[in-house]
Amino acid sequence: MSDEPRRRPRPSLVIPVRNEEDSLPALVDGIRRQTFAPAEVIIVDGGSTDRTLEVARRLTAGDETFRVLDGGEGTPGRNRNVGAEAATKEWVAFTDAGTRPEPDWLERLAEAAARDASAEVVYGNYELVESAFFERCAALAYPPPKVERPGGRMRGPSTASMMLRREVWQTVGGFPDLRAAEDLVFMGRVEDGGFRIAWAPDATVWWQLQPTFARTVRRFVLYSKHNVWAGRQWDWHYGIARQYAVAALFVLLALLHSPWWVLGVALGLGARVFRTVWRRREGRGLRWALNPARFAGVGVILLTIDLATFVGWAQAKASR
Repeated sequence: MSDEPRRRPRPSLVIPVRNEEDSLPALVDGIRRQTFAPAEVIIVDGGSTDRTLEVARRLTAGDETFRVLDGGEGTPGRNRNVGAEAATKEWVAFTDAGTRPEPDWLERLAEAAARDASAEVVYGNYELVESAFFERCAALAYPPPKVERPGGRMRGPSTASMMLRREVWQTVGGFPDLRAAEDLVFMGRVEDGGFRIAWAPDATVWWQLQPTFARTVRRFVLYSKHNVWAGRQWDWHYGIARQYAVAALFVLLALLHSPWWVLGVALGLGARVFRTVWRRREGRGLRWALNPARFAGVGVILLTIDLATFVGWAQAKASR
């Protein structure tokens, strides 16, 4: 039997960017440091209003591995499609601007594909940059917790760390033209299509969280709006709305019967924060989970995201 299917596929790497002049140098450097280099790197700019295009062209000048495409005003979904369309290899890897890949990231993805000759999609892992207190609280508030996969615990699936056969991208119709939720819709189509999935828990990129309340609000307003436009309220919005409906009932009881009913709201929020932190404890104990400053920080971030969710929901309904 030929050993051809067991060879590590050397993929095209596609990266959509927009207004990433500050983060792009670290990403390009991380790609150049890969122990298993991509066959080509296609950077697709989606209408940057800063110097992203200029910086991308300067950083990659004279390096034939890189191609920088001006995709015009476009969403991450559309620009991933532009890059995948331009790709020349059987396998296409994806990551996002603002991430930093480990040196063996692409090698681990390729090894996972080689181990399973029938694999059509490989999902890698992403870790969170937690350099400040706000980021440490944010890491406990909203990124998905790690789950057990074949080979180890990991986060994902995510377009920040994935590789697939180009025909899979073609078969599911590419990414939807959305600025948020396009990854969830695409990966849902992959799952529904029954494609063979392999997991690479040690194929890691580092993801930079939003570092301030203001930027977190803006990002989640955007996410919320595009999730509504994608028809995915069931996946996020309805659950939050139900929680606030219950809270409103307790407030009404407090007004009509006894102020003590307000304790139900406080206890509900406390339980929600504890459950959120506990799911992400990664083996740490109860004392760590109940640290007052961290507990309060996570609670405030959750409430901030709730506010952004309702604002984005209202904007989506009002505008489209």
